[in-house]
Amino acid sequence: MLKRPYKPSILLYAVLSATPFNQCAFANDNSVNQSESRLSKERLLDLPNVSISQPKSLQEAIDAQKKQTKAQKLLKIDIKKSIEQFDHPDTHEASQKLLGVHGHELTIDQVRQQALENNLSIKVAQVDPTIANTLVRQEEAKFDKVIFAYAKYNNVDLPKYSNDNVSLKSTDAGLNNQAVKLDTLAQDTNKLDFEAGIKIPLRTGGTVTLSSPLSRKKTDGNFDSLEYRSALKFSFSQPLLRNAGRDANEASIRIASIGQQDAKLKTRLQTIRVLAMIDKAYWALYQAWGVLEVRRLQHEYATQNLMMVKRRVQEGLTARVEINRSEIGVADRMEGLIIAQTNVKLAQRQLQFLLNDISDEDNPDYYMVPSTDPTLVKYDFDRKKLFNDALDSRIELLQQELKLTADLQKIGYLENQTLPLFSLDYQYGALSNTQSRFNNSYDHVLNGQFSDWSVGLKFEMPLTNEARKSRLDRAVQTRMQRLTTKRLQTLTVKREIYDALDKVDQNWQRILFARQQVLIAGINYEAELKQFNEGIRTMTEVLETLTRLGDAQIKEIKSISDYQVALVDTAYATGTLLGYGNFELQ
Repeated sequence: MLKRPYKPSILLYAVLSATPFNQCAFANDNSVNQSESRLSKERLLDLPNVSISQPKSLQEAIDAQKKQTKAQKLLKIDIKKSIEQFDHPDTHEASQKLLGVHGHELTIDQVRQQALENNLSIKVAQVDPTIANTLVRQEEAKFDKVIFAYAKYNNVDLPKYSNDNVSLKSTDAGLNNQAVKLDTLAQDTNKLDFEAGIKIPLRTGGTVTLSSPLSRKKTDGNFDSLEYRSALKFSFSQPLLRNAGRDANEASIRIASIGQQDAKLKTRLQTIRVLAMIDKAYWALYQAWGVLEVRRLQHEYATQNLMMVKRRVQEGLTARVEINRSEIGVADRMEGLIIAQTNVKLAQRQLQFLLNDISDEDNPDYYMVPSTDPTLVKYDFDRKKLFNDALDSRIELLQQELKLTADLQKIGYLENQTLPLFSLDYQYGALSNTQSRFNNSYDHVLNGQFSDWSVGLKFEMPLTNEARKSRLDRAVQTRMQRLTTKRLQTLTVKREIYDALDKVDQNWQRILFARQQVLIAGINYEAELKQFNEGIRTMTEVLETLTRLGDAQIKEIKSISDYQVALVDTAYATGTLLGYGNFELQ
């Protein structure tokens, strides 16, 4: 026989033990600014800690209510025991077959763990931080050092051709001021140029280049020659206004890092959202099982009444028409039992969907049975403390702060981009002498005998500069819009917390009054059943009180389930979870 997750409350004095809450902590990464430093703190929703009074169990609350209302002492009535003599084994076995025989008990922490492992929404969200990390690596790579090398071979085979008329100037008096005509002789020239070096991007925006060029030139003709030349070159270029400084050049890295933190927060938010949905689906399944148990008992009691009426008719104590009335009651409750069984399947399938556990072949005899008892403890919450905790823990607010921080970085960068382009360029080359052998090509490079250097300034500025100014204005307006959105989100968080707390109080009151209603309905049912045995009431009136008893029990089940959901909503409104599984989100 399956263990039912709900046992209808027939006795007012039944006591449900309350279990404490172990809350879920967040292990957060280091942030890139002060607003992100709050991510490194553990956020716990300690329900007893946020309660301004000692938490009360359900029994304590009922006793306090009895003293306030000065209610009369109520009788302890066990309905099942009162009609135990009319129980029929065959009917009980039939109802058991309707419920199935393969049940798999699950605690809420097992369901949560399975959701973290299998839920597809969480798996999709877990990819976002990896993607964001690639963007950070991409931005950091712009300061990578670059090793370069190139080679060029050139061959020119020229015929003799007439060139320009020139005038010579020479220290030789015979050549000085002589007018001559230059002719290029036929020659075959082979030239190989090679250069290797390294470029070093600086975080200040400048670039340093170190290289060593090497040239080999061979000429075949009337005047053969073989020449080798080499050098060591150093060049430096530094912007002085636009793109100058670490702030401007590292802005993209900081923005990408903030985006990475935002992606991690989105993953945590999706995880919290899914786990909250899992909790609600779990209690929905608990409620469906409880309703099914009530419907089963309703059908069982109606069937027992039918057997009792048949026996009384056989003994001549009751009119035969009561058999028809009893059979109608059994048929009505059979319909409710079938609907309740379908609702169990639907609630179970919803939970399986969130767990990514719907098999290709449906097993109609497989049932998931919640085994975690609901926590029935009354907390008188400190609303102001909960709201302040939510301001520190709500991921939506933390995400908004990260975006505001990114806006500041972007505004600072765009302000720099509105400046003129003004840069300093410097180059220096230590040259070698012309050599006829490769082994001597680097001789005297570092002695400073030959050099080539230059220094220059470059200035550039658009006439209106409207393109860059408009981008800056758009970034400023975006930040102003985001600040207004943050204020709206703060008000929304406050409303959600207060709404959740009001629902917690409401559903607690519903539990108390539903439990009293179950007791009263049970007393009425037993009284009507006794009066039927005395011939004062008809079976129709007995079945009406039995229906009211079942409705009261279902109200109690729903109020208990709604109370658990309200606690889940309260935790979610503060940016945390009710921790059944004692795990951490990394």
